[in-house]
Amino acid sequence: MADPPDATSLELRRLVAASDAVSATAARNEKVGLIAELLRETPEDEIGVVVGLISGNPRQGRIGVGWATIANASAEPAGESRLVVADLDALLDDLGSTTGAGSQQDRRSRLARFLSTATEAEAAFVRRLLIGELRQGANEGVVTTAVAKAAGVPVASVRRAAMLTGDLAEAAQVAVRSGRTGLDDIGLAIFRPVLPMLASTAASPQSAIEELGDASVEWKLDGIRIQVHRAGDTVRVWTRNLNEITGGVPSVVEAVRALNAQSLILDGEVLGLDAEGRPVPFQDTASGDQPSYPFFFDLLHHDGEDLLDVPLIDRFHRLRAVVGPLAVPGVVTSDPEEAQATLARALDEGHEGVVIKAADSPYQAGRRGKAWRKVKPVHTLDLVVLAVEHGSGRRRGWLSNIHLGARDPMSGGFVMVGKTFKGMTDDTLRWQTERFSELAVTDDGRTVIVRPEQVVEIAIDGVQRSTRYPGGAALRFARVVRYRNDKLPQDADTIDTVRSFLR
Repeated sequence: MADPPDATSLELRRLVAASDAVSATAARNEKVGLIAELLRETPEDEIGVVVGLISGNPRQGRIGVGWATIANASAEPAGESRLVVADLDALLDDLGSTTGAGSQQDRRSRLARFLSTATEAEAAFVRRLLIGELRQGANEGVVTTAVAKAAGVPVASVRRAAMLTGDLAEAAQVAVRSGRTGLDDIGLAIFRPVLPMLASTAASPQSAIEELGDASVEWKLDGIRIQVHRAGDTVRVWTRNLNEITGGVPSVVEAVRALNAQSLILDGEVLGLDAEGRPVPFQDTASGDQPSYPFFFDLLHHDGEDLLDVPLIDRFHRLRAVVGPLAVPGVVTSDPEEAQATLARALDEGHEGVVIKAADSPYQAGRRGKAWRKVKPVHTLDLVVLAVEHGSGRRRGWLSNIHLGARDPMSGGFVMVGKTFKGMTDDTLRWQTERFSELAVTDDGRTVIVRPEQVVEIAIDGVQRSTRYPGGAALRFARVVRYRNDKLPQDADTIDTVRSFLR
């Protein structure tokens, strides 16, 4: 007989029931209420774990268990629920730490043993969790609001703490233990990276300036987004996804260490340049085949002073005083013609476009708001691959035509907006065949359904109304620009952004 449930851990059946209930309703307020109720029942020390599980982002991250492992880990379901959340958390630790020769078979055996002690509903939840397929609409915004409701604190306090820690689960734990005071005590910390501020899309410099008024107009570089922290002579570097890459960018470390400062947090790009000083394609920067150099466009901390809430215009000038020629070129203006001229100069130098930023805006870590607006001459969207079709003719043997999805902020899932096979080189086809074979969930011989994890940048000529796709919008002349391995699915453009092109 199984051991009795751990009295200090939430019963797994309660988590699963809440997940099913959240999935069954489309009403955001109901989702919030259900998750808040679950969190009130959760032991204080387990809040962070439960927040990660209900949102589909367990604290262990992706642990390398694919569909094949799950399909082969069959077990008869238990008739009675005996598991607790601590059991599932321990399983994820166990699976994640199982590596080396024979690890796949070992993982299957461990998973099968666990599933044999789970009810049918619990086993289904675990399988969906492992392959990233909960799809219940418990997105970050919903869970953030639910945490605030359960802890009796302002949503803004939870959101800010999550941005500054880079971890909603950690912010939730603080909210329950220490309330608003604990949340508000969380600030910037050197060597603890924060989620980057993101830009929305604008059709032209004129439209952005008309909306924002006084603004900085800065060149948009096609490099790798970096966040650099320095304390004394120690410098560390992270990507936009908060993955540390310090050892791979010695030029960045050297350049920042040479600046006249004691402590810094900088936001910027590392960019490959050719012999003539012009930018190389993103793929060449990412591969490290060309010399790369850092350029910075924001200053979040300088010598003991946090600058998140300082207006952009002040950060703009202070950054230039600190980093000098390493600052991304830009001007401060309210003149649409000057903004257009800055765009033209950026394009002449081989860059993507410009980012136009409201002069009075604070740095909103982790947010994609209206205060920053990116303008490119070719409209592009970051979308998620939902499925891929087996190629025919010259492309036989490769996975070719990709199905594209925009993020649905309400459901937490993705809405299909089109397909494309254009813009793919042979190298692209080889890469995506291997990549999507790894992400495959089902394959009927014609179409492979994949886990929605791969972001792809798509160029379009426009968007048209459509009754074929559930979002009511379809891409016109979509073609692949590049795969964005530096972006996560939650970074993809929303269906609202796609629909905005209809206007």
